[in-house]
Amino acid sequence: MIQPAQNTELVEQLAKQKATVFAMDCIPRTLSRGQAFDVLSSQANIAGYRAVIEAANEFGRFFSGQMTAAGKVPPAKVLVLGGGVAGLAAIQTAKNMGAVVRGFDVRAAVKEQVESMGGQFLEVDFEEAGEGAGGYAKEMSKEWFDAAAVMLKKQCEEVDIIVATAQIPGRKAPVLITQDMVDVMKAGSVTVDLAAESGGNIASTVADKLITTPNGVKCVGYTDINSRLASTSSSLFGNNQQKFIMSAGPQTTGTKGEFLIDHEDEAVRGMLVLENGEMRWPAPVPPPPPPKVEKPKDPAVLLAELQAEVEARDPRPVYMRSAMWATGGSSALLALGAVTPNVEFGSMLSVFSLAGVCGYYTVWGVAHALHSPLMAVTNAISGMTAVGGLVLMNHAPNAGAHILGAGATLISTINISGGFLVTKKMLDMFKRPDDPPEYYEFYAVPAGVLGAGFLVGQSMGYEHIGSVLGVTSGICCVGGIAGLSSQETARMGNTLGMTGVGLGMTATLGSMHFTPGFALETAALLGTGSALGYGIASRVGPTSLPQTVAAFHSLVGLAAVGTAIGDWSAYCADPNDLNMDGVRSMGIVLATGIGSVTATGSLVAYGKLDGSLDSSPMNISGRDQINMAMGAGTLATGAVFVSQPSEGLATAALMTNAGLTGALGYHMTSSIGGADMPVVITVLNSYSGWALCAEGFMLDNPLLTVVGALIGSSGAILTHIMCEAMNRDISSVILGGMGTKSTGGETDMSIYEGVHTEINVDQCVDALTEAESVIIVPGYGVAVAKAQYAIADIVAKLTKRGAKVRFGIHPVAGRMPGQLNVLLAEAGVPYDVVEEMEEINDDFTETDVVLVIGANDTINSAAIDDPNSIIAGMPVLEVWNAKNVIIMKRSMAQGYAGVENPVFFKENTDMLLGDAKQTCDAL
Repeated sequence: MIQPAQNTELVEQLAKQKATVFAMDCIPRTLSRGQAFDVLSSQANIAGYRAVIEAANEFGRFFSGQMTAAGKVPPAKVLVLGGGVAGLAAIQTAKNMGAVVRGFDVRAAVKEQVESMGGQFLEVDFEEAGEGAGGYAKEMSKEWFDAAAVMLKKQCEEVDIIVATAQIPGRKAPVLITQDMVDVMKAGSVTVDLAAESGGNIASTVADKLITTPNGVKCVGYTDINSRLASTSSSLFGNNQQKFIMSAGPQTTGTKGEFLIDHEDEAVRGMLVLENGEMRWPAPVPPPPPPKVEKPKDPAVLLAELQAEVEARDPRPVYMRSAMWATGGSSALLALGAVTPNVEFGSMLSVFSLAGVCGYYTVWGVAHALHSPLMAVTNAISGMTAVGGLVLMNHAPNAGAHILGAGATLISTINISGGFLVTKKMLDMFKRPDDPPEYYEFYAVPAGVLGAGFLVGQSMGYEHIGSVLGVTSGICCVGGIAGLSSQETARMGNTLGMTGVGLGMTATLGSMHFTPGFALETAALLGTGSALGYGIASRVGPTSLPQTVAAFHSLVGLAAVGTAIGDWSAYCADPNDLNMDGVRSMGIVLATGIGSVTATGSLVAYGKLDGSLDSSPMNISGRDQINMAMGAGTLATGAVFVSQPSEGLATAALMTNAGLTGALGYHMTSSIGGADMPVVITVLNSYSGWALCAEGFMLDNPLLTVVGALIGSSGAILTHIMCEAMNRDISSVILGGMGTKSTGGETDMSIYEGVHTEINVDQCVDALTEAESVIIVPGYGVAVAKAQYAIADIVAKLTKRGAKVRFGIHPVAGRMPGQLNVLLAEAGVPYDVVEEMEEINDDFTETDVVLVIGANDTINSAAIDDPNSIIAGMPVLEVWNAKNVIIMKRSMAQGYAGVENPVFFKENTDMLLGDAKQTCDAL
């Protein structure tokens, strides 16, 4: 602790001895890496704590209020002057001891910290900023001191204890409490002046003495306050020195295990006073960063910018394009109306269109944090393919069709039961302890009245009562999705979804004709499917949500294929029983094709997400040509089936179509890399809805059409959101390409030179505990390591210390939309501190520490800085703008997208390598 500005004689003596001297008190305090060496902070923390202990020793009462049979003892009132490290430590200690605490500082920024610790911040009725250089307070004007004196004298009349900590390095301590203020304090009051060595903040202070004033105020002026907690002071001082010595080395070359005075190291150079007797203090001010040289833009980029600028001045092209799209849509509607075969089809088309529009506007209102529950609930609702299976079983004239219908019913029921239970488990995680109780079981009464009333009406001969129940079912399914617009209504949404599916199943069962054997078989299928779904969902944790949803999607696809092929089989067995017109045959081929693609694609997605299949894309020669050939074959076989030249040829065409679409789904999904799996899952979610919709046209069932259009549009919108968040082109993703919308030139910027800086757990803890604001950015590594509970504990401890802690979530963090939100909710993290990328990106510049846990691609600055990167243009969390970034990873390997991350090598980034769970537990 040299203090070279004050101790010139000491510096001169050391220079004569040719000494090399580092001043631990000269650490650049705004340097994030230097926090581990900052003895001023570590010692000030101890001084603030010990000051309160000294005050308690001299104070003649309890700190906390007491209510006893002998009487009431009020709590002590403590005033802390100064909101630096020592002041905040004093506030926290006094508050923990039960006192009523007030804090005062010239810096307005301290207010939030004082209040976060439960203290009251006192303000002066005079406008003047008190922030100085290096994080210290500045010396205030005479007018400000006059205004402060009025306020402080009033406080002296009320408080019992004053702890003064206000100091400015190299200057006499400002006198904040004058003698006339001490004179108005009550007898038995105590003052502790930590600035006694530099003159004192309190006029009555006598350095190194404990005195009592004539009015009975005890004034503590010890200058050896840290020596009164010697063991802790020495231990922390030694830790600061050890970390400094261990870090002093050739920063420019990164050689480990070598001690070297590197003048390029900002920390070492700032603390260096003498080098072999030669004066090196103060350190030279570092030159400003060179101006950023704008690289010449690619002509294509300039053309696009110019076009956008022209459109901004002249909006006519925007309206023209919109009008052209509307014209194309109108023409398509006219063409569709011209080929409409009957009134029933036109009515079904109206239902389909209205349901699609309703789904579009409903899904856009769903909160980003609830996208995972949205996919789960729509997946459960898509289990309405059970309706098609039941209808097929009811009219099947042959065993083959009956077996296919039974199979579709069984696997659809698994999907319904499992999907709703998974949704409930996810939404329950978002419940907070102080949320009011919920009684959604009461809604079983209106649902039961509807179901029972329908069955009674059906038995009394009211044939059309089922249509009312079908409409109600559709409305409930829409409400189920709309309920996910907020945390408060989400669980009600799940209840409405279950009600909608239940009413739809009831309407279907009520319209069927049962024999005792058929009734027993139906009950067995529904009961077995429900039990299997419940059992599967009960074992699903947040980490395995993506693959579970993918597996459930495959069940919907298989059910659609089984029902479609079964319906054709039933027609072949008894052509007089069914009207196989163009609409029905088109519905069969669409349900078969879309369902088959969904089934095989979902199984591949399940394997990639579960780890049983390689997540890298399958690149085989002629990939695009193979896809085109299978697509052409699918269209050709579909056309042959719809034309139905003969029963045998149509059957062969349908089976070939199922095989080709299944192979196409397998090949396209296998050709997509693991980084694009969030998009793939949303696409498959959409496919499951369109398969159900095709089934509705096939069976002339408006309920299936409504629900299918709702789910299809829901998945399509989620796909759009995911593609925007990843800067992917949806057509390129589906066809197996990365699809980045990059417009960069030819310069390769993918090789990043530099040496990363590694830190250990202790250094990370030091950075976090010194930080006033922390943002945690989790990635899929959190899910893999199951580290969410340890992270929740870290957040609780930091919040208790007074830090402002938030989470920044990327839209595609994890392996499905919203997965990280569910994980954090499971661990009890309040959802109001979990913010989306758009909400938090502008706040990184004001953040002390960003802790990145298991994320890579979503924080990659190459997306912004490198126009040739395969993730160029992808919106990312701009963590590198924070003062200090700590990235926790298992290794320095690339992320899921296989892209190098230049953030690892930035000067303000530290790498904390190791298993996320073990490291978070250690923290």
